[in-house]
Amino acid sequence: MPDDAQLLADEAKYCSFGDTVHYVEHPNIFAHCEGSYMYDTAGKSYLDLQMWYSAVNFGYGNERLNNVLKRQIDTLPQTASQYLHPTKIQLAKVIAEDMKSKFGLDGRVHFNVGGSQSIEDSLKLVRNATHGKSLMFAFEGGYHGRTLGASSITSSYRYRRRYGHFGDRAQFIPFPYPFRRPKGMTAEEYGEHCVNEFARLFETEYNGVWDPKVGESEYAAFYVEPIQGTGGYVVPPRNFFKGIKKVLDQYGILLVVDEVQMGFYRTGKLWSIEHFGVTPDILVFAKSLTNGLNPLGGLWAREELINPTIFPPGSTHSTFASNPLGTALGLEVMQMLKETDYETMVMAKGAHFLEGLKDLQKRHKEIGDVDGLGLALRAEICTDDGFTPNKALLDKMVEIGLSGDLDWKGKKMGLILDVGGYYKNVITLAPSLHITTEEIDQGLALLDQLITRAKNA
Repeated sequence: MPDDAQLLADEAKYCSFGDTVHYVEHPNIFAHCEGSYMYDTAGKSYLDLQMWYSAVNFGYGNERLNNVLKRQIDTLPQTASQYLHPTKIQLAKVIAEDMKSKFGLDGRVHFNVGGSQSIEDSLKLVRNATHGKSLMFAFEGGYHGRTLGASSITSSYRYRRRYGHFGDRAQFIPFPYPFRRPKGMTAEEYGEHCVNEFARLFETEYNGVWDPKVGESEYAAFYVEPIQGTGGYVVPPRNFFKGIKKVLDQYGILLVVDEVQMGFYRTGKLWSIEHFGVTPDILVFAKSLTNGLNPLGGLWAREELINPTIFPPGSTHSTFASNPLGTALGLEVMQMLKETDYETMVMAKGAHFLEGLKDLQKRHKEIGDVDGLGLALRAEICTDDGFTPNKALLDKMVEIGLSGDLDWKGKKMGLILDVGGYYKNVITLAPSLHITTEEIDQGLALLDQLITRAKNA
């Protein structure tokens, strides 16, 4: 194995930088992972508090899931996606029956190889069901992927800038951001205000989205993340989505829920939308369905949108969709979730972690806001006024964490963080759902070190 210096030199020469993110000047090279930790080539440990953007909810090297993958490799490792195999059918049934039990709707499951690709399929499904309507609503701060269709409903222009004109770009609607809400409003009043601003678009034909003479909207669907991921783990007021859904139902617009990052008990529920008391028309999932061991995602849609009469064979297709390695893993994940009370476990761990973040906030005025739901947590880094975004300070924290030079009980170790938020000043925390209380406390102590060192750097 070449040493790190040689590998980094080769990466600089031979690798496209377009498929990765270089957060620091000298990127780390990791050689091993286990539980909540990554290990570099020298064997140094790094506590991971973002778990591959929430793709590894059940911990690195999860023995139960790894063994399923190994067994499947020795039985049916691959088959073309036009052929059926048992775990595809079983996994679809488990997800569809769970949706029926929660939302009271019959529906079907459609697979693809990841989050962006499943978003693409959902766009086709929506266009097909609405007679070719190609315009969507989406949220400011929302992120749905970087394929062309997914980029069109992702609010950041930087993901589209170099790729020509996006004629079907979504209309982006403000998402309630409680920490930065207008002064004098409660969070609930702010949520209601945001709903009313959206509803205003339908008041007259001159608001631009609705023809009252024929009772038809120009827009087909609203794509939502119940809790914004890349946008900074922003948790909206609990009344917000009920208000939005009421408007959508009134004007015949579909609700498409993106659970790619927040699904599979990240927030203490299988789907984060369950916290908000509304029913989706389409729900997209990926990432932790296979604990990051195999790229598999998909969508659930209600029967009227996806039955074989309206969405027949070949409507969309991917060579590796519903691959047996992925569906076997997904089926085992769903069985694992059934056997353990993840809701109670995640909510208790999340409450402990959030309490620790609040304690850090008391000791560091640069932590302007902490919030979260389950083990989807946020800490917004600001200047010493506690409000002005401070990207530079968080960048220093990330760099120090990845340097592997933090002190823990006489040893050096590192801390892996993810950066999010509108101003790239938010630590988005997505630890393993199996993280221990001791590891949470370790993470909090390391965060304390990080921010102290970064302020003094």
